[in-house]
Amino acid sequence: MSHSISPMSDLIAANSAAPAPTDTAAQSLPVVTAVTWADPAREALFLAWLQAVAGKHGLVPSTVRLASADASFRRYLRVDGSQGGTRIIMDAPPDKENSEPFVKVQALLAQAGLNAPQILDWDAAHGFMLLSDLGTQTVIEKFNPADPSAAYAWYMQAVDILVDWQKASQEGVLPPYDEAVLRRELQLFPDWYIAKHRGVVLNDKQQAVLQGAFDAIVAQNLSVPRVFVHRDFMMRNLMVPWGAAASAQPASPLGVLDFQDALHGPITYDIASLLRDAFISWDEDFVIDITIRYWEKARKAGLLGAQSASGFGEDFGDFYRAVEWMGIQRHLKVAGIFARLTLRDGKPRYLADAPRFIQYICATAARYRELKPLLRLVQEIEGIEEQSGWVIGRG
Repeated sequence: MSHSISPMSDLIAANSAAPAPTDTAAQSLPVVTAVTWADPAREALFLAWLQAVAGKHGLVPSTVRLASADASFRRYLRVDGSQGGTRIIMDAPPDKENSEPFVKVQALLAQAGLNAPQILDWDAAHGFMLLSDLGTQTVIEKFNPADPSAAYAWYMQAVDILVDWQKASQEGVLPPYDEAVLRRELQLFPDWYIAKHRGVVLNDKQQAVLQGAFDAIVAQNLSVPRVFVHRDFMMRNLMVPWGAAASAQPASPLGVLDFQDALHGPITYDIASLLRDAFISWDEDFVIDITIRYWEKARKAGLLGAQSASGFGEDFGDFYRAVEWMGIQRHLKVAGIFARLTLRDGKPRYLADAPRFIQYICATAARYRELKPLLRLVQEIEGIEEQSGWVIGRG
């Protein structure tokens, strides 16, 4: 986006049945998805780099295949090791993608004790990076939307990871998730979703409604405690560990991906992202249950109490309201991003999930008097009739 929706989270795109790193048969696996290069000069740079690092890291260059495409200009390749196992190669053209934030945040995650990909080699000048391979299955693939009970243990693991990440927070280490960023993100909704996707030109009254809603949302979201924010913390960016893919029970620790856009900002963002997912939805009783578990752990860790004048550490209702207001910020932003990915970048699969975010927006806006004008505006744009009894329903 530069903030992207699903970079490394599609590592299962190729060879999803690959064996664990200890299986020496990995080196003989067939190429599932060939690697193509639009730029012959970049292909030559890649081949020279690969040959240079293959001996040092025990790689089999002939086994390179596509692992995933990216919402940005990054892509990921998978390569076998001569002694078994696999590695991931990040292809990030430096004129289009800055990999330095990835390297910085990876170090912070490692310091916090989280399972992020290890950086084994990095050609900063040309944008090639060799990483450890965290697995071939994302946690979201374990879920059946109709059976939240089976997902409960996985979400509890994710909550523990999130609290550990937030406990490691430091001021001045990551860029601030401040008012300028919040407003820039919100503007994606009118610029890309309303104007370009829906083709709607807002009149002065409608623009005033939108601006009033944005002002209220930003003010609320700036009032909460500040921590490290992953910014895309959801089950599609958490990996099932090697050896656990065939098990019904989660094994620890989950791998953490798509962290390069991390900032220092509202504590409510990542828990809102986790439970109001871009790609799967749950009934609200499940969402509230997991949010309560998170709130209890965050309060015990000292992340909510004295830092907040709003009393989030004492009143779950106040905290849940703040999570909802952070969630609607994200929903508006992501709807705009998905429209942009489709209309500007030619990636239409993201926009197929936009109705989920419109439902999220309406569900939250319907609860709060201050957001009712926004609800009516979105309903006008979408051509839907006003409803009552909104819940965060299954998508």
